[in-house]
Amino acid sequence: MAMRNLILALDQGTTSSRSMLFNKDFSICGQSQKEFAQHFPDSGWVEHDPMDIWRTTLETSKEVIANAGIKSSDIAAIGITNQRETTLIWDRKTGLPIYNAIVWQDRRTAALCTELKRLNHEALVSERTGLLLDPYFSATKIAWILDNTPNARQRAERGELAFGTVDTWLLWNLTDGQSHATDATNASRTLLYNIHSGQWDDDLLDLFNVPRQLLPEVKDSAADFGSTELFGKPIKIYGIAGDQHAATIGQACFEPGMMKSTYGTGCFALLNTGTTAVKSNNRMLTTIAYKLKGKTTYALEGSIFIAGAAVQWLRDGLGIIESAKQSGELAAQADDHQQVYMIPAFTGLGAPWWDADARGALIGLTRGTGPAEISRAALESVCYQTLDLLNAMQADWGNSATTVLRVDGGMVSSDWTMQRLADILQAQVDRPVIAETTALGAAWLAGSRAGVWPDQAGFANSWQLDKSFAPQMDKPERDCKVAGWDIAVKRVLTQ
Repeated sequence: MAMRNLILALDQGTTSSRSMLFNKDFSICGQSQKEFAQHFPDSGWVEHDPMDIWRTTLETSKEVIANAGIKSSDIAAIGITNQRETTLIWDRKTGLPIYNAIVWQDRRTAALCTELKRLNHEALVSERTGLLLDPYFSATKIAWILDNTPNARQRAERGELAFGTVDTWLLWNLTDGQSHATDATNASRTLLYNIHSGQWDDDLLDLFNVPRQLLPEVKDSAADFGSTELFGKPIKIYGIAGDQHAATIGQACFEPGMMKSTYGTGCFALLNTGTTAVKSNNRMLTTIAYKLKGKTTYALEGSIFIAGAAVQWLRDGLGIIESAKQSGELAAQADDHQQVYMIPAFTGLGAPWWDADARGALIGLTRGTGPAEISRAALESVCYQTLDLLNAMQADWGNSATTVLRVDGGMVSSDWTMQRLADILQAQVDRPVIAETTALGAAWLAGSRAGVWPDQAGFANSWQLDKSFAPQMDKPERDCKVAGWDIAVKRVLTQ
């Protein structure tokens, strides 16, 4: 194993933390993963213990280093990627959180978002941030913590507290409180950052009643974020990007028009729009894909809240499967004459509906419906939702040409699911050799900054195809299935 050229990627997700070691030819040479507890204190509320996030990240990083038999001096740099929008506030002196992390899926601030919409604030928010007024994003979560934790607002105004998304929380702990920073991708998901000027926005801070003293410094995605000494000799932290942005980088979607979709807990599709921040007329999000060397690249994004989480529900909620792998095996056995639809609105519906109050449903059940049909409905729900995103993005982008979709995330290992995705999209679906593109993207940010990995062009040339899926389903059958989905979704919408 070549030493001094290794990159450590910390991939902190919604249900687990992972640490991965990459060598200079982009191969994974070690990984460790630990799940942590999900907390649901009320209907529609989702929280994490911030110390669980930090503990599992530290444990997995130490474990992967130990198992690889290397020293800290063998690691050129660290890259961080993270679940986005999840909101933490902590004491600057003690480093202890003042409340649990409020997770991106959490809907407790839906009423506040509705009220802000009623007062006609969404146009300003959308113009400055590219986002919509939805509980998904960080600003209303920050306000909730400040207003529901004793003395928090006063302490924040005195500069005693720090806010961060998960990347900032990890960075703070890695650097022993020396670095309070984030990158442009994570900042762009807070509802507080002007994606055009590249600054925290005073009007938005006033609107959401968030003290500026809380906020981290915003840097490029590949930058000097400080050093950590927790593994022995100091290691530079040279890359940070939110998970979907990191996956876009890991898929080498560097050219305008390239598109990737990540299938993890949720599903997130990003379409690179280059230096143009395309305004959406179809309730997509305009976001920062990445910022490198002071240059911002934008993207259109569609967010589906529940993808792999639906399979998790089949396993943990219904108990009809023992492992995620079984869902595809069961789906393949489903009765073709039954058309069962799952609307996985467990925490509302994301793009393009943005209905925080919608709730899940199974539609089309018969006495003959069993685990196979329900498993197929869960997997197909991801395909239908992706189609809705793709249609909206193409309308905004002004390009209806057939798109090649690069896919990644845990769900893409299922050939059945990827074939059904190609069938429903009527488009080519490409799965890369390295499916862990989120961690790979974070590693590339750090490795390129450290000078041990190539530039964008060189990295793009290294992208390798594992398998391509072309549509096989007859178009009339596909159109009939999509029409049924459209009817099913309308049954759960509340807006």
